[in-house]
Amino acid sequence: MINVFVLQNGRLNQVNIESHSDLEKVQPVWVDLTEPNDQERAWVKSIYGVTLPGEDEVKDIEASARYYEAENGDLHLRTDFLFEEDDGPSSTVTVAFILARNILFSVHGEDLPVFRLVRMRARSRPGSIGDYKDVLLDLYQTDAEYSADALEGVYKQLDEVSQRVLQKKLTDQAAAEALSAMAHEEDLNGRIRRNMMDTRRAVSFLMRGRLLSVDQFEDARQILRDIESLDGHTAFLFDKINFLMDATVGFININQNKIIKIFSVASVAFLPPTLIASIYGMNFRFMPEFEWHMGYPLALVLMVCSAITPFWYFRRRGWLN
Repeated sequence: MINVFVLQNGRLNQVNIESHSDLEKVQPVWVDLTEPNDQERAWVKSIYGVTLPGEDEVKDIEASARYYEAENGDLHLRTDFLFEEDDGPSSTVTVAFILARNILFSVHGEDLPVFRLVRMRARSRPGSIGDYKDVLLDLYQTDAEYSADALEGVYKQLDEVSQRVLQKKLTDQAAAEALSAMAHEEDLNGRIRRNMMDTRRAVSFLMRGRLLSVDQFEDARQILRDIESLDGHTAFLFDKINFLMDATVGFININQNKIIKIFSVASVAFLPPTLIASIYGMNFRFMPEFEWHMGYPLALVLMVCSAITPFWYFRRRGWLN
């Protein structure tokens, strides 16, 4: 799918493109391609002379492949953007940017929330976009804001997990659910950290290349400050998740130790009656229950006392608490 945007009075206006001739008629500031097919790739190459990278090229993580200037002067960047599905795990999507012919070309495999936000804001904020580099910086700024919103969601989820983990009694099932929730939030927190690191590198590359105007350079510095402010939050959340995981595992171990202790006590509790029965049977030639007047009650009392005494002793020691 190809989305083409032109600049009108500082606003991004989308132009409907259905054919090769439609693309030739416009002077875009931003050409955004989501999973472009061979025909759309051919249109871009024939009209603008830009060869879009393939899927394997986009995913190349080498620094030399992620930020470089081609022989023809086109600037190529690869940047990761956070992608959260409503009912699925979070992920990162690598976007290939090409700055050529005063146009920003972007290629990616998913319709990203950050891109939708930029398109929506640019239509409602006249004067916010001056050229194709402003579009790119706006994408990076919105990406930082989107990551900050995601971190707020992590804080909220961890607060709920904390209330479950730190309650008076934590069952094994509740502990398993808490660990699953913490693993999900840790995965998201890690992706945000990686995403912000990648965005920082891309913005720094633009600043070092002296491609930005004075106002754009200041905007880039503000983006870096915003990213730096998020580093403390991701580090704090990492420590909090580790604490909650350690606490949950500790409660699980306590529950398991209680079960083992109960079985141990039960096995020990049966030892005195068995021992008494053995001594009782080996040292009497007759059955006191039948020969003695109080023999039967005496045998019952002796067996009950031998069974109760271990539990009383273990409770006094606190082993059954």
